Amino acid sequence: MGRLVVTHSTYIDGLLPWLRKISNNIEVKTITPGVIEQAKGKNEGLKLRVSREIVGGYKIIARKGRTIQEVFIITKLSKEKLKALIIKEKPRN
Repeated sequence: MGRLVVTHSTYIDGLLPWLRKISNNIEVKTITPGVIEQAKGKNEGLKLRVSREIVGGYKIIARKGRTIQEVFIITKLSKEKLKALIIKEKPRN
């Protein structure tokens, strides 16, 4: 089971429950939500996508409406397995 870094910072609405589910995977070591920015386009609903590989894991982009947030996941999972885990753990609306 991985560690989800929760600070006093702001998070995109609905992101933390999704990250908590992902952190339950034994291959996930640490999940750290990062910077929140505003995007030009608008996206309906909360979506996560694997952006790029970083040392020891991957950078994920969470997006809802015009807001995007970086999330860093330290894991030994492959990119394809991480994508599958993200889809599998998506909260049901």
